[in-house]
Amino acid sequence: MDTSRLDLNLLVTLEALLNERNVTRAAARLGLSQPAVSAQLARLRDVFDDPLLLPAQRGMTPTAKALSLLEPLRLALDQVRGVASSHLSFEPATANLTVTIAASDYLQASVLQPLVLRLRRDAPGIRIAVRHMDPAQHAAQMARGDVDLGLLQPIEAAPSLRMRALFHERYVLIARRGHPALEGKAPGKLSAKAFAKLEQVIVSPAGGAFSTPVDQALAGLGLKRQVVLSAASFLFVPDIVSRSDLVALVPERLVKGRAAGLQVLTPPLPIEGFDIAMVWHERNQGHAGQRWLRDQVLAVGAPRGVVTTS
Repeated sequence: MDTSRLDLNLLVTLEALLNERNVTRAAARLGLSQPAVSAQLARLRDVFDDPLLLPAQRGMTPTAKALSLLEPLRLALDQVRGVASSHLSFEPATANLTVTIAASDYLQASVLQPLVLRLRRDAPGIRIAVRHMDPAQHAAQMARGDVDLGLLQPIEAAPSLRMRALFHERYVLIARRGHPALEGKAPGKLSAKAFAKLEQVIVSPAGGAFSTPVDQALAGLGLKRQVVLSAASFLFVPDIVSRSDLVALVPERLVKGRAAGLQVLTPPLPIEGFDIAMVWHERNQGHAGQRWLRDQVLAVGAPRGVVTTS
């Protein structure tokens, strides 16, 4: 192969074509016209002496040679991007940058909301696109450049990604102020037996479940709680608890600073918490703006003190 006929723009086009497998989408991703990308594909076919992408019913199908090129091509271009961006300084107050962050609804409320407020104050030119975290797809999304930063549990993180721990989360029990069964209760004074008698909300992300590991722990004590509502999202829970005699176990940060009308109590039995981390692709490791943004996530995600109140 005559490498003198290659240039960086051709390789960037090849990466986009292999990722999108569609000339129109690749052109949109590159900011080029469809004829320009088609012309570059013809040059690539000539250089590599291979069709690279073949017409298919939907889009295009890469050849075996194209598939073998994808990963080394991506790594090589990521290194070039890193070298090109590593020396750049970053001025938050004047910077223009768009960052896509994937997180669960709970983390959107507890981490991304304060992050966005911080950015509006310190870096008003930064735009944040929030996507729902799909643990099964986050590695592929980051490899394609669809997501820049992800927030999730470390056990869900793909080993190919960079990772930094944020905080450990614990569960608290919430109930409305003036709840007839809890009025006057001091934190930590509710018994497991009294807890089991309360009508409760649980969260089942997959939908429909009416039990969690908490129920197994209660069963070990010979107790069974009254779960009357299974919600698909934690965001639904504080409001309905504040308007009823239902109670719920929720991540502490969900109600940090948002406990108006609620009592926040220590659960009456040990409940295992969970860790939260942020992950990113190697391509963003050396980017000055991305690095600054990760520092801001660390700042808003720093461990906080206990918020349990009567």
